[in-house]
Amino acid sequence: MPDVRQITDSRVLAAMAHPLRRRLMDVLKVHGPSTVGQLAERTDQAPANVSHHLKVLAAADLVTEAPELARDRRERWWRLVTRALRWSNADFDADPAARAVADAATSLNLDRHVALARAWHAADESTQATWDDAPFSTDHWLRLTPAELAELSREMIDLLARWANRDLPDDDDDAGRRPVFVFVHGVPARP
Repeated sequence: MPDVRQITDSRVLAAMAHPLRRRLMDVLKVHGPSTVGQLAERTDQAPANVSHHLKVLAAADLVTEAPELARDRRERWWRLVTRALRWSNADFDADPAARAVADAATSLNLDRHVALARAWHAADESTQATWDDAPFSTDHWLRLTPAELAELSREMIDLLARWANRDLPDDDDDAGRRPVFVFVHGVPARP
């Protein structure tokens, strides 16, 4: 499976720019190939609704069926085509409609990031206590050129990829590892 797909087709962005479809892709990223039933359970959605959204994602080549995992002809498994997506809004500047789709996808992405952070901070104290001081938040104001920001971006992506792709023992369940969402944004801004 390729690690990163560069998206230049606004139809693909439109397909993923839906809160449930984005969430389904996240569930597949965290839990790996899954059935419609498993995805419905993990997202608290009706299986028919999940199935519909998987078809939209499949038409955009974002997910694909994994028939080799099925135990019978009725069972349908799905997997991501690519683990990560990347796009530049500037790639869509020539077409105002495509740029609007790219802007909407970027906005949805940011909303999803913030919602996950807010959900953690809204969790009850006993849930938060199990993680002690491990969850973190940090921000810095840096003075950078565009080339330096691009270098910082590459270094951050490489660091996260190193953690995401490390080898874990097969009996990992006893280690207490849980899905952890990490996001980093580096954007020019005014204080």
